[in-house]
Amino acid sequence: MAAIVLDRVRKVFSGGQTAVADLDVRIANGERLVLVGPSGSGKSTVLRLIAGLEAPTSGRIFVDAREVTDIPPEQRDLAMVFQSYALYPHKTVRENLAFGLRMHRVARAEIDGRVSATADALGIADLLDRIPAQLSGGQRQRVALGRAIVRQPQAFLFDEPLSNLDPRLRGETRAEVVALHRRLGTTMVYVTHDQEEAMTVGQRIAVLRDGRLEQLATPLELYERPANTFVARFIGSPPMNLLKGRVTRESGTVRIETCGQIITIDAVESQILFEAVRAVGIRPHDVSLTDPQHADLRGRLDVIEPLGHAQIAHVTLDADVRVVVVVRTETPLSVDSRVGLAFARNRLLFFDDAGRRLD
Repeated sequence: MAAIVLDRVRKVFSGGQTAVADLDVRIANGERLVLVGPSGSGKSTVLRLIAGLEAPTSGRIFVDAREVTDIPPEQRDLAMVFQSYALYPHKTVRENLAFGLRMHRVARAEIDGRVSATADALGIADLLDRIPAQLSGGQRQRVALGRAIVRQPQAFLFDEPLSNLDPRLRGETRAEVVALHRRLGTTMVYVTHDQEEAMTVGQRIAVLRDGRLEQLATPLELYERPANTFVARFIGSPPMNLLKGRVTRESGTVRIETCGQIITIDAVESQILFEAVRAVGIRPHDVSLTDPQHADLRGRLDVIEPLGHAQIAHVTLDADVRVVVVVRTETPLSVDSRVGLAFARNRLLFFDDAGRRLD
C-alpha cells in the first residue's frame, strides 16, 4: 500500500492545451479515490501522470513518500487497468494472469499460489484454462482486474474499466471492485465519467473540469454541499435544480423572487449574504408536488418519466424554466395539469454570480 501525492502538477501538451492545471491532491494510504468529470476534464491524463505514461510539465509526484516524477512506469510498482481488456488472445486465463509475474522472474510456486488466490477472489477459477475468445465481456474484465491484482502492487489505477460492460454487469463489477478493495486494502485511483459510478465506488471523489479541481470531498458532501453550480449539476441524478433570481432579507424573512413568483423562508439566524445570491439550488428529491394554491411555485406538468421505483416529473414554470421533481410511483400524475411545488426549506442552497456556494 502507498500514499500518492500530486504537488502542483501541471500538464500542457505541445499544441498549448492545458490538460491538468496546478493539481494538488493527496491520496491516503489504502484510500479509494475516484476522479470524475466530463470528457476533456483531464481525469485520464492525471491517471497517466501517476502511472508515468505521461510526464508533467511542472510539479512533482510522490508514491509512498518517494518522488517518482522522473522515474519510468515499470519502476513505480503500480498496476493499471484500462478500458480495453488488453488480454493476450492466444494465452489462457491462467497464462494471462501469470505473464507479468514470469517477466519479473517470480518463483513458479509463488506464481501458482497468487494466480489461484486471485482467481478464487474474482470467481474465475473455473475459467483458468479458457482463452479470451471463450469469455464474456464481464469475464474478460475480471481477468483484466486479476492481472493487476496478482502483481500485488503498491496501488491500482483504473481508467474507466467498466465502460465496455452492459448496465447490469457494470453494477455487479463495480460492487466487486469495492469488495476487493476492502479485502486487499490497497490504494486505488479510479477514473470514470459516470457520476453514479463515482458515487458508489469512491470513498472520496475529485471532480475535475478543464484540468482543474472543482471539489474534493466524500460522496455525501458533494451531494449535499457542492462547492459551486458545476458540481451541483454534475453530481446527482437527476441533477440539482437551479433557479436564477433576486434574494432579499427583511426582519429575518428571506424573499426569493424567481420566474415572476416569490418564495418566502425564515432565515433569522442565517449568516448567508443574501444580497450576493444570484441562484437558488434544490435537489429533485427535496421538491414535492402540492396544491397550486398552497405552493411555493406554480407551473405546468410537461413530462413524466416512470422509472418503476419512482417517477420523474418535469414542471415548467410560468417563466419557461423547468423544475425536476422525484415523485413516488403511486402518485397520480397527469401531463399538462397545473401543479404546485413545495420546497424543503432546510435543503435550499444559494450561489453567487460566479457560481460559488454561499454559506
